[in-house]
Amino acid sequence: MTQPIIEIRHVSYRYEKENVLEEINLTIHEGDFLGIVGPNGSGKSTLLKLMLGLLKIQKGSIKLFGQELTRFKDWQKIGFVSQKANSFNTGFPATVFEVVSSGLTKKLGLFKFMGKADHEQVMQAIGSVGMQEFAKRNIGELSGGQQQRIFIARALVSDPKLLILDEPTVGVDAKNVQSFYEMLDDLNKRLGITLLLVTHDIGTISDKVTHVACLNKNLHFHGNTAEFESMNISEMSEIYGHDVHVLTHNHEHHHHGGAGR
Repeated sequence: MTQPIIEIRHVSYRYEKENVLEEINLTIHEGDFLGIVGPNGSGKSTLLKLMLGLLKIQKGSIKLFGQELTRFKDWQKIGFVSQKANSFNTGFPATVFEVVSSGLTKKLGLFKFMGKADHEQVMQAIGSVGMQEFAKRNIGELSGGQQQRIFIARALVSDPKLLILDEPTVGVDAKNVQSFYEMLDDLNKRLGITLLLVTHDIGTISDKVTHVACLNKNLHFHGNTAEFESMNISEMSEIYGHDVHVLTHNHEHHHHGGAGR
C-alpha cells in the first residue's frame, strides 16, 4: 500500500455559530488524483485552508506526509494553485519565465542569481505544462487557461510531491478545459505527482481522477471513480441537496466539454 500523504481525522470546523465541516475523515495516498466536489458553501475551501495551515484546526487532526500538521515544516513538498486565472492585466510587466522562477525564491532567497541548473529547472516546469514556446512572452498577453498553466508551472518548479488546485478551470474557456485536464492527468501519471483538485467539473474529469470525495459539511462519499460513477441520481441529489443533472460524462459528447458547471 502506498503511504498516506494526507490523513484527516475527525475534523470539524465552525465559523461563529455555523458548522462548516462536521467529522471529516479522509485519507489521500501517494499517486492519487482526487477530485473534491460539493455545492457552494459545502466547506471545500475551508478544508483546503485547514490542510495548508491557513486556518487553525479547531477539532480533530491532520497529518501531512505522516507528520502532524502543527509540526510540519516541509512546505516545498506541497504546491498550491488558487483561483488566479485572468488576474493579470495585459500591462503586467513580467514574462512567463520570471513568473515561474518566482517559485524558486524560497530556495534561492529573493536576490540570489539563478545558476544554470535553476534555469533548466524553470524551463522544465514550463515544459511540463506544455508552454515552452511562451517562456519569453508577457504573462498578461496569455489567455486565462494559459495563465493558469503558468501558475501550475510555478508550483511545480520546487518539485512538490502534492499539488492542490482550487477550481483551476475558472476563467478557462470550455474548449480548452479538456486539454487542461489532460495535462493534469499527465502530471499525475507520468511524474507521479499526487493531485487534489476542488472542482465543479466532475463530469468532465471523471475519466482522469482516480478518486472522488463528495463534501457537503459532512463527507458523503469517498471512493474510487468506478464506485462514484455507479451512484444513481437520487444518491447524488441527496449529497447536493438539490436535483443533479447527470454528473458523470457521456463519452459521445466528451469533447464538447462534458457536464456543465
